[in-house]
Amino acid sequence: MLTDIDFMNIALQEAFIAFQQDEVPIGAVLVQNGQILAQAHNAPIAQNDPSAHAEMLALRKACEKTGNYRLTGAALYVTLEPCVMCAGAILQARLARVIFGARDPKAGAVFSLYHILNDNRFNHQVDVAEGVLQEECRKILSRFFKEKRIRADSADK
Repeated sequence: MLTDIDFMNIALQEAFIAFQQDEVPIGAVLVQNGQILAQAHNAPIAQNDPSAHAEMLALRKACEKTGNYRLTGAALYVTLEPCVMCAGAILQARLARVIFGARDPKAGAVFSLYHILNDNRFNHQVDVAEGVLQEECRKILSRFFKEKRIRADSADK
């Protein structure tokens, strides 16, 4: 049986695909009953869609596969803390669990800026685990933005 680390490694592989496509390197894997329902990576540039975050794409694929907009009991593995949009979709899908690698101090809606998934004013709360392969998740993001700054600096010269 695959572990949280195994699923996060798959999410990191998705993040690497995004990196190669010059998208912010975030990957997600949606799992139900130990089986992968969907996996995805960020693609807002490629899809000309601001909602094409890894989490949203994985949710859409999983809902299409199951024929249901509710994914009760499912777990989402994502390399970066979900944003407000993704956290809202996670609640609407009724996921049981979210596992993420690195916090997002600028847009994180799970712990960093907001606590959407555990706000008892909503009719659903989600079990959350953080820090799985945190360093690896941080490194790919840091590398991406460092290389982007270097390219921008080179273009300015």
